[in-house]
Amino acid sequence: MSTCTLQAPGAPTKVVRRAVVEFLYLDLTTCSRCLGTDARLEAALALVKPVLEATGVSVDLRKILVESEQQARALRFASSPTIRVDGRDIALELVESTCGSCGELAGQETACREWVYRGERYTEAPVGMIVEALLGALFGPQALPERPYADVPENLKQFFAARQRSASSDGLPCCSPAEQDSCCAPSEKAACCGDSEPGRCGCR
Repeated sequence: MSTCTLQAPGAPTKVVRRAVVEFLYLDLTTCSRCLGTDARLEAALALVKPVLEATGVSVDLRKILVESEQQARALRFASSPTIRVDGRDIALELVESTCGSCGELAGQETACREWVYRGERYTEAPVGMIVEALLGALFGPQALPERPYADVPENLKQFFAARQRSASSDGLPCCSPAEQDSCCAPSEKAACCGDSEPGRCGCR
């Protein structure tokens, strides 16, 4: 996860409000939807920066790579990519379609987010949509609506499981050392993490 604070010469010395903008994604190496949305988010933040500076709003931009079902559940992650302002998804509806890039990563068909803006659907978040959502969330009369979250969607569960199988077959750990260390108590590793024989994942 990378974090940066938007601030420039001439900004108010007194910050009256801090806002957190999160960008959650599955891949920033080959996925055109994640790469394009990332670039458009940066462009949108650059456009609204003078307004934020003039009103004393400090924005922390957090980019988070979601790598496992457990992490997705903890983050309440529903679709890739996701943009949130102060914890609220800027997309008012969840629409998805088949994503070739993530399908290649997982080795199976995978659906990723589409963005609905002014009656049109886009595979990358439009700059105008992000700007409107940011200004509305920060200065509008009402906060963005909170979408109910039950669990990790089946689509993402299948994606993470496929990535784990692929990593395991390549002789790589299916989840990070930190996840393996924290998944359960040492005395419960055998039951919690599964078989750790050579060539096996050793972590569910």
